[in-house]
Amino acid sequence: MPAMIPTAMTTPTHTPPQPLNGLRVVEFTHMVMGPTCGMVLADMGAEVIKIEPLDGDRTRRLLGAGAGFFPMFNRNKKSIAIDLHHPEGAEVARRLAASADVVAENFKPGTMGKYGLDYASLSAVNPRLIYASHKGFLPGPYDHRTALDEVVQMMGGLAYMTGRPGDPLRAGTSVNDIMGGMFGAIGVLGALIQRGITGRGMEVQSALFENNVFLVGQHMLQYAVTGQAASPMPARESPWAVYDVFTVKDGEQIFLAAVSDAQWVTFCDALGFADLKADAAIATNNQRVRARPWLMPALRERLVSRSAAELAETMERVGLPFAPIRRPEDLLDDPHLLATGGLADMTLPDGARAGQTVKTTLFPITLDGERLGVRLQPPRLGEHTQALLESIGYDAAQIDGLRTQAVVA
Repeated sequence: MPAMIPTAMTTPTHTPPQPLNGLRVVEFTHMVMGPTCGMVLADMGAEVIKIEPLDGDRTRRLLGAGAGFFPMFNRNKKSIAIDLHHPEGAEVARRLAASADVVAENFKPGTMGKYGLDYASLSAVNPRLIYASHKGFLPGPYDHRTALDEVVQMMGGLAYMTGRPGDPLRAGTSVNDIMGGMFGAIGVLGALIQRGITGRGMEVQSALFENNVFLVGQHMLQYAVTGQAASPMPARESPWAVYDVFTVKDGEQIFLAAVSDAQWVTFCDALGFADLKADAAIATNNQRVRARPWLMPALRERLVSRSAAELAETMERVGLPFAPIRRPEDLLDDPHLLATGGLADMTLPDGARAGQTVKTTLFPITLDGERLGVRLQPPRLGEHTQALLESIGYDAAQIDGLRTQAVVA
């Protein structure tokens, strides 16, 4: 394992900046998209209050690929459990929302209005309110449809571009949910600046489908510019000759690239391919692209006896692009992430491993040279109910009454 970066670079010298400290966010969210928006704001210092049903956000109990949703997207938040179907529960939620700078939600159109928690109702009480609404589609002909990340990947061209021809394949993570929440947070930050100028809030809308269309926009413009439809990525005509995964010694795999003529020369020199370097027929990138039908098999044959570690060392030494093929769990031991503070300790709130400490990934930015860490562990269900109710004026007897009636937990 490479040597660790000195301790002075891995230990924060001061508290990471919290530019949103003092901002109160109340979120009525579930799954991934809405919680991501809240997580971004929470990581930057906002007080984010997660409203959960009495039995908790269902992502607390998901299995398989959903098992990491709750702890990943709900750190740095507070939890209060409220029965919104109970009139007094809806009133508690409205009082919390009235205390907020930002309300975020990601329920079906019309849901929030049932409880007087829609933008029109809340902004009438608090004109400074910023309201971040996360939906499957922005208002229009599709907005009645039920959307999932996979749904919009299929209808928005991303699954087509990811899979092999005739085999559409969703991307390997919740790209639209996560980015949709991030765009919602970007909208909130813009609205906060505007509110500082005008004194008034606004509604911000973000949607899965429109996010997905933005992701494939480069392929749409490729067609507009060239008149040629983009092929799925596994079958695309690569603009670079050496830009691929190679299976090498012992069946290991590694991605190698040489995307310029200068890099091609370096590639040949580093690997001892003097004959290929001297071949005038493949001296330029475009020549090499045209020669891929014979050049790539030739490179694969030459590299198959070399180990992935040897190739990685060679490519790193000469400054060429390369990548080992890693699995997500491998990243928990990644020396760069460990040395630079890209992973942080976090306590699991639910499930068989509740209370155990694990590593989580942090928001991929620095502020003033610092990563934004975990200030609050992912909350236990209703962990902050008492304190939050007190903060909006409920006394001890009233809180006991709400608990007795199963309005809150």
